[in-house]
This record gives sequence, C-alpha cells and structure tokens, in this order.
Amino acid sequence: MSKKSQLKIPPQNLEAEQAVLGSILIDKNAIFRVADVLVSKDFYSPANEKIYETMLELYEKRQPIDLLTLTSRLKENDVLKEIGGSSYLADLTNQVATASHVADYAKSVKEKKVLRDLIVASTEITEGVFGPSQEIEDLLDDIEQKILSISQKSLPTNFSPLKDELKNAYERIDKLHSGGAKLRGIPTGFRALDNKLSGLQKSDFVVLGARPSSGKTAFALDIARNAAKAGHSVGIFSLEMAREQVIDRIISAESQVPLWHILTGRIQDDTEFEMIQGALDRLSTAKLFIDDTPSLNIMQMRSMARRLQVEHGLDLLIVDYLQLIRPRTNSDNMVQQVTEISRNLKALSRELKVPLLAVSQLSRGVEQRDHKIPRLSDLRDSGSIEQDADVVMFIYRKDKDQNDPNTATENSTQILIAKHRNGPIGEIDLAFDAERVTFKNIDSRYASQEVGVL
Repeated sequence: MSKKSQLKIPPQNLEAEQAVLGSILIDKNAIFRVADVLVSKDFYSPANEKIYETMLELYEKRQPIDLLTLTSRLKENDVLKEIGGSSYLADLTNQVATASHVADYAKSVKEKKVLRDLIVASTEITEGVFGPSQEIEDLLDDIEQKILSISQKSLPTNFSPLKDELKNAYERIDKLHSGGAKLRGIPTGFRALDNKLSGLQKSDFVVLGARPSSGKTAFALDIARNAAKAGHSVGIFSLEMAREQVIDRIISAESQVPLWHILTGRIQDDTEFEMIQGALDRLSTAKLFIDDTPSLNIMQMRSMARRLQVEHGLDLLIVDYLQLIRPRTNSDNMVQQVTEISRNLKALSRELKVPLLAVSQLSRGVEQRDHKIPRLSDLRDSGSIEQDADVVMFIYRKDKDQNDPNTATENSTQILIAKHRNGPIGEIDLAFDAERVTFKNIDSRYASQEVGVL
C-alpha cells in the first residue's frame, strides 16, 4: 500500500456537520427533523459528536436547545473547552442562514458515516480472510452480517399522508371483493382455519402454543407442507429437530404411512412403498427449505431468511421453536430474553413482509389447572409474546384432558384462536393422527377436505 493511500482522510463532510448543529441552534424545531435520523456516532469530528450528544440530552429532557443551555450543559459535562469553547458554538450559528435544509445536511452526514463503516467492515473482512483458518461458511456469514448491519442504518420512512394511501386502499379492497371467496393470505390447508383467518397474512407474527407432546411441530409442518404444495415458498428454522427428522415427518404425513414404519424401515408391503413414492413425487416440486442449525440468534436468522428470500423467494417463515432462539444479550432474566426475541421476530415479519409462524412453549400454569385449556397468560416467560403477536393459536388436545367437561373422542383436538388482531377468534375442530403425526379436518362442512389436499 502506498503512502498516499495510507494518508487518505476517511469520508466526511465537516461543513454539513456544522450546518446540522447550527440549524438546531437557530431553530428550536430543527431537532425534531434530525433526532430520529442521526446519532452522535454519525459525526466525524469528535467535537461535533460531543455537541450533538449534548443536544440530544437536552432534547430528551425537553429542555430548550440554544447557546445558553448548550454552553451550560457542556460546562457541566466538563467538555466545553474540549469542543473549542463558547466561540466555536457561536461560530456554528453563523454556518447557516436558515434551518430549512437541515434534513439534507443530516442525510449527507449519515451517508458519510455509512461509507466510513464500509471501510471499517472491509478492513475487518480482509483481516478475517488473511487471519487464522476458519470454516468458509462461518467467514461468509460473518461478512454478510457486517454488511447487513450497515445496510440497516438507512433513513427511516417518512409518515405517509392519508390522502395518498386512500386510492391504494380502494384498489386493494376492490381486488379482494372481485376475488370472491379467494384467500387473501397463505393457505394453511385447513379450510375451517382459513375461513377464520383468510389464510396467514403478510407481515403477521403468528404464535402457535401448546402443552408438551400435543403436536405443535406436527401442526406447523402440516401448514408448511400445505402452503408449499399450493405453490408458496416456505422456510423452516428447525431449532429442535434435525433436518432428517423433519423430512421423515413430512413424508409420513403426506404419504399416510405410519412414521414408525418409515423410521425403522419396516415398510409393510408394496402398497406402502407406492404411497411413499407418490408422496415423494408430489413433494419434489414443493418450495420448502429447512435449516436445522441449533442455537441461532435473531441476527443470523434474519440474514439467512433475507438470503432465502433473494435467492428462492419467501412467502412464509416458520420457527420451531421460539424459546430455543439464542438471545443476543447475555441476560440471566428469561423474561427479558424472550421479550427481545419476540419483538425481533415481529420486526422480522414486517421487514420481510411475510407471515412468520413461531411455535412457543407454554408455562406450567396450564398443567396446574383442572381443565387444561390454554390461555393467553400461559405463553411462557413473557407477556410480550401476547402483545407482539397478531394471531395467537393454541392446540388443545381434548382427548388428553381427563377433566374435559365434554366427552372427547380419541384424538379429538381443537385449534383455539385466542387472539386475532384483525379478525374473529374461535375454535376449529380437528383430529390428530399420532401414527402419521398429522392433523385432519373433522368438521362436517369440510369432511372431504383432508390435510394435504388443497
């Protein structure tokens, strides 16, 4: 590397930085236009960084930002001399005649910070390439995360005036009306459930909870299989089960050959072989993608899901299960960890604009009641799951509840829609086939519509 390249000054725009600070000092409303855009670390000049950080302190405490209050606070923080004294602050007010272009100045400051971050990331990437040997997959994942973290620091979307959205809303409503009974969302394969939800909706965070051994994974895989067979691209993060186990369950449910026969190779006759072959033929065109990496954190899942969306498309994302996601913070408080995970999953569904179905454990509270009917309060470790979710469903195995007030037939199951942010709640009657780990419709209105037949 030449001395000339070594002496290159990192991208920066000191004039824009000073213009931002000056605008805030001469116009009390300027801070509202940049506070959600810039953070103090976006400034290249250490002095400007400290000044803006102090401005944000005043702003958060709802105190006025002017030469007097700013000078006083900088003096209290013992950094007034360090930033150039009162004279430098006075000079800032002379940098701009008006604050009308403060958003443009802020954009320039932000863009230069992104360029500096890219330089740092590229240096770290180079060091990683020439550093100690590591798995190429780990290296590529690390590189993608570095770039992804920078790309997410874009400017937030501005508020959209209602009048600009009304035409789009009308066209959307008219399109739905013209479609008649056609589902608006991704089909689950269970007609009664789809009638309640109109399918799984874009950007919805859907939570599926149940007691242990109630068929949470089976139901999630049924939905994944049915959606994929309907032509949709489905991604599954299987944090609990290995990929081979997931595939065996999907084949069993699709072929209607008992899972134990498949796992042990004890296929009974040629008929079962033919049933398996038929299932494989039907599934061969399904756009179903499975990742069984254990202990993923939300950033890794986000990166992998975005990659899947770019390379193969993505219409539905399934996580099995929520409590196995590794939190990014090292907190011993499980409630805080699950709260962080829940909110990030909700954000991920909105970012990808696809429904995200997360399987969740329930707390022990449901086991301690006479009747084992799940409630929203049973969602394990955090009330934020209930708050963040757009839809909450529970699997209630009536046949396993000895205290059920109604006489339950064998394998009798209900899907309880306990929360539906934009629609009705209610109950869906299904039957659970334990041998084939799959659910089937038993509602007389949909008797001819079994799982897997779309």
